[in-house]
Amino acid sequence: MKGFLAVIALAFSLAGNAQEKYPVKPLRIIVPFAPGGSTDIFARLVAERLSSSLAQSVVVENRAGASGNIGAEAVAKSAPDGYTVLMATTGVMAINNALFKGMNYDAAKDLEPVVFIASITNVLAVPLDLPAKNVMELVALAKKEPGKLTFASSGAGSSTHLSAELLKSMAGIDVVHVPFKGSGQALIDVVAGRVSMIIDNMPSALPHIKGGRLRALGVTGSKRSSALPEVPTIAEAGVPGYESLSWSGFALPAGAPREVVQRLSRETNAILADTGMKQKLAEQGADAVGGPPEAFAKHVRAEREKWSRLVQERGIVVN
Repeated sequence: MKGFLAVIALAFSLAGNAQEKYPVKPLRIIVPFAPGGSTDIFARLVAERLSSSLAQSVVVENRAGASGNIGAEAVAKSAPDGYTVLMATTGVMAINNALFKGMNYDAAKDLEPVVFIASITNVLAVPLDLPAKNVMELVALAKKEPGKLTFASSGAGSSTHLSAELLKSMAGIDVVHVPFKGSGQALIDVVAGRVSMIIDNMPSALPHIKGGRLRALGVTGSKRSSALPEVPTIAEAGVPGYESLSWSGFALPAGAPREVVQRLSRETNAILADTGMKQKLAEQGADAVGGPPEAFAKHVRAEREKWSRLVQERGIVVN
């Protein structure tokens, strides 16, 4: 009996040691977009502190292209050992599988949510010379001349594109999509009045709004943003039930060891709970979220269902 108990104790000891050993080499966080955007900024903020807490180097690698699919696929097909981490976003986790045909990965099967990092309120903005001072005036203008107004996005299939499609659906308006290769160029054309409106991530749109180059009509969250407290939500401005947030978090290849998922989640949650980190994210117009892997997985499933339904109902096609 003593020998049996000794074997059991040894097994538990080895399991504990295996858990404590992770990580034994540097980690890579794959950001599926170009440097400088909100996803990249958040990844680098967390990576810096994660490197200290894990006592290992944590490198951020940008693999942009195909609306995030190139980077996401690279992670989905990597070894499920916890050393290749995806900075997962609304698009790659909840939208792209509904939009793109012939994809080489399935986010629902090939990627495992680990921790919800940040949620970003988007903002509906228009050029200063557009004769619409609030959301309902914009809706009225669009209904008066169907198909005349245009909206910019950071790319076909992006969360900014789908946010506007959701507004079109719920407000019953016809506005033509003008996709760009990123928010930077899209915002330039909206400021210049070449495009009628944009629903963009708060971090990139805020300087233009604060600088008096764009007029903010509404924010897309369920509550007002501390960055623009005077701007109502689109829901309270006349489109009840409207909500569209951009979000990001960590995901690992499916099949990653449970203890690895839990360790990465635990360390990231500790970082997100820090007042300084919350402040840094708030400065970018984002809220730190956190929570266990199960909570992030539940959120991803709900978002996937919401956006897939919209894509199907609206017949949205990305070439």
